[in-house]
Amino acid sequence: MNVSFLLCTLRAFAPRQIPLCLWTPFSQIYCLPPFFPPGSSSHSLRTFYTLVLGSNQDVLQYIVVAYVDDQLVSRFDLTTRRMLPQVPWLLNVKKEDLHIWDFISQRVSNTERNYLTFSAGTHSWQRMIGCQLSKDGHKQGLDQKTLTWTAVDIRAQVIKRRWEAQPFIAQNRNIFLEKECIELLQKCMVYGKDYLLRKEPPLVKVSRRIQYNGMETLVCRVYGFYPKEMDATWRKDGEVWEQDTFRGGVLPNSDRTYHAWLSIEVDPKERDLYRCYVVHAGVPEPLSVAWKEPGEKKGCV
Repeated sequence: MNVSFLLCTLRAFAPRQIPLCLWTPFSQIYCLPPFFPPGSSSHSLRTFYTLVLGSNQDVLQYIVVAYVDDQLVSRFDLTTRRMLPQVPWLLNVKKEDLHIWDFISQRVSNTERNYLTFSAGTHSWQRMIGCQLSKDGHKQGLDQKTLTWTAVDIRAQVIKRRWEAQPFIAQNRNIFLEKECIELLQKCMVYGKDYLLRKEPPLVKVSRRIQYNGMETLVCRVYGFYPKEMDATWRKDGEVWEQDTFRGGVLPNSDRTYHAWLSIEVDPKERDLYRCYVVHAGVPEPLSVAWKEPGEKKGCV
């Protein structure tokens, strides 16, 4: 299934940013449809925009970056005003579809100019736009009937009416999301398959810390894995055990793999009942790892 999604945020400095909203000093707009996170059975192409305007409408910063899944593949260069590939394999995509590449560069360049009409004051504008493709390639496009703007408060009705009075805005975005974005993503998956579809198995290690109260903390570290999707749990006697479990987020390494950790407080007498259980696409079977004394060989199944 291909899924198109659009995320916008516009705000003046000071107000907090609200997810999935367009924010101005006088209004809030909710952009539909929402963002779908990438999963192990799907791939995404997303472009992130950030524009910062000074009090005199001068551009303080304009950053545009494009990601395929979690890899930065392209960025906008202010000097040449073109999207520049950041990975070697994207050059093949650019060569095959130069006309689309030129069109996207022009669209990105024009986007900056389109937002140079804000009221006085310092403003920042953010947008994420992209598409997602399922593993089986099933086609289910964006429903034009649901491509609407929904105001989250009464003050936003002014912006909502202004945008809906220009139907070509929604139509142009629908064409990009339905056709161009999906086609580019499909080509990226062909030329970048050696990186994007690779699988790096996780390494799992359990360490132990003795607490002042006589209890122990077992820490399970999972590292060196790709893709990012990974499930790790503590199991006690084979059963999932969430009590007294703490988790760290899945974070990137410098070599473009990921690492994560989770810990649990246990009674030393029951220490041998606990296993760190890890499921990942890089290994054919789940890993089950226990703490072991230095020199022991037990713990991994």
